[in-house]
Amino acid sequence: MSSLLKVVVVCALFFSSWVHAKEESPILVSWKGDFQQGALLIGTLTSAEVVSVETKKRTLIINDQRSFGLGLGRDFDKQIELIFHMKDGSKVSQSYQVKKREYKIQKVEGVPQRTVTPDPEHLKRIRAEAAKVKKARAQSGDMSHYMESYIWPAKGLISGVYGSQRYYNGKPGRPHFGLDIAAPKGTPVTAPASGVVVLAENDLFFSGGTAVVDHGHGINSSFLHMSKLDVKVGQVLKQGDKIGEVGATGRATGAHLDWRMNWFDQRVDPRLLMSTSVPPKQ
Repeated sequence: MSSLLKVVVVCALFFSSWVHAKEESPILVSWKGDFQQGALLIGTLTSAEVVSVETKKRTLIINDQRSFGLGLGRDFDKQIELIFHMKDGSKVSQSYQVKKREYKIQKVEGVPQRTVTPDPEHLKRIRAEAAKVKKARAQSGDMSHYMESYIWPAKGLISGVYGSQRYYNGKPGRPHFGLDIAAPKGTPVTAPASGVVVLAENDLFFSGGTAVVDHGHGINSSFLHMSKLDVKVGQVLKQGDKIGEVGATGRATGAHLDWRMNWFDQRVDPRLLMSTSVPPKQ
């Protein structure tokens, strides 16, 4: 065999194997967002052959636009595997690398000591309230408001970020899962996306005036430390509707809004959803 013919044969074999590999890894979904800890991604199926998608823990909810949400929590594993179920009964597995994030350490002084080392009676109340909040967050309406372009729920300055390890009065606490916006008491808090109110409580032990809004398909927002609530459970909100007012209720050292977001049990970073890195100023 001549040298030229050998080159042609090798190239043909390489091209054939490349095409075969490409066929084995079809592009089944396009993504909005980056695969990193704390992200809420929106996937849109690009193949009509896909009938359902699942992770190891749950089947994803696909809307009428062939889109779905996927949340990656603060300490999510280094990769996630999705299983795509096809019309012909076959399954296609695809893995995505998840970028690890570095989180800040934040020391918070001057919080009420009873919220740092609660007594047994307070612990009983805390557990009951935590169960109530968990039940509200477990609600998952059949709407797709989570796909809206989010707006900032309050005007102010960022005073606390998602994921930071916190120390309260020198004592280590749980990581902070929200985004704090410092603003004067009475500053309006508005819905960053449309949804339905599934929790409205005026005085929770840790979070004070608290509301939870369901944006659909397991994605919800929580608004903490408010001085006033203007909503009730079951109320339908449009983006920009008033929820309440900024306050310093619960475990807080000053007036601010703590905005948190969940995708089912995964706590995600609201800031990653915003088109600007900081909210409008007062």
